[in-house]
Amino acid sequence: MKPDETALPVSRRQFLGTAAAMTLAVQGAAIAAETGSRPIRVGFLGLAYSHTAEKCRILKESAGWDLVGAWAETPALAREYAGRGIRILTQAEVLERAEVVLVESEVAQHAPLARLALEAGRHVHLEKPPSLRLDDFDALLRLAREGKRLLQVGYMWRHHPGLNAVQELIRSGGLGDVYLVRIAIDNQLAAERRAEWAQFPGGVLFELGSHVIDTAVRFFGRPERVTPFLRTLGGNGTDRLADANVAVLEFGRTTVVITCSSLRHNAGANRSFEFCGTRGNALLQPIEPPNLTLDLAQVTGTYSAGRSTVTLPVYRRYVNELAELADCVRHSRPLPVPLDLERTVQETLLRSVGIH
Repeated sequence: MKPDETALPVSRRQFLGTAAAMTLAVQGAAIAAETGSRPIRVGFLGLAYSHTAEKCRILKESAGWDLVGAWAETPALAREYAGRGIRILTQAEVLERAEVVLVESEVAQHAPLARLALEAGRHVHLEKPPSLRLDDFDALLRLAREGKRLLQVGYMWRHHPGLNAVQELIRSGGLGDVYLVRIAIDNQLAAERRAEWAQFPGGVLFELGSHVIDTAVRFFGRPERVTPFLRTLGGNGTDRLADANVAVLEFGRTTVVITCSSLRHNAGANRSFEFCGTRGNALLQPIEPPNLTLDLAQVTGTYSAGRSTVTLPVYRRYVNELAELADCVRHSRPLPVPLDLERTVQETLLRSVGIH
């Protein structure tokens, strides 16, 4: 079906335009750093997040970026990243030297550090989830708008080739009316990290499930109703981590059911998106490396009728989103995901963990 047409902060036209822009942007080579272009100076505020090491590696490999250094939260992180060849700086030095700031701290510091960077007039790539409160995220949006700065939230599957292929099928009507989407997003959280994740509202659903809530909102708009089911089943009673969760998102004629747990065996291989439509089905499992299977009622574009496996390009996390950010900075262009849509994602995430 088409994206939900109920009253939204982002209009139907904007959602359709965003989908088209994302489909084009996924062609990573087309938006890679241009030969002869001046590298963009980039720095890190915070290094504690699990995605940091790979983003550092990508930035160091790319001719389009000049990694000026990083502020580290702890001496241990400073030693670790100095050993990776990263110059360790103060916060003030990062803000002075970088044009773009990546916030890769622990979750509780995402919004405060992004605010520092925006107040300093820097473009920001902000690790997900961007804030614990909607008011804090609204403050970041105001700063970005007032300062005419880019604010990109780091949802890593916005350039996933399998999801983008399904998004285009939905837009073109190839799946018919999509009435049900089932999403499984699990991990096997180490016991020593349970207390850390227990501080988040919604636990695993807030931290990890935010990726798929982003996908649901980008595909279908703002849900009319969100019903969370949050349970603590692991940990032997030692914490209150919500580790076995379900969220039901209702979008007009589409229902999205998200299961998100830290208890599942072989969690990564069992992560999946299943789209059920009146003209066909699409199953992405595993999500990484991407494996997309279609079962279509009729020939649709380049896809045959019946069951088939789609050949997808090689996918590497973070590459295309960082290339996209560099391209938009270099050419003074807006990001494909507008700030209104970022807000709808964040609002829906908070609704999904029981915060209204």
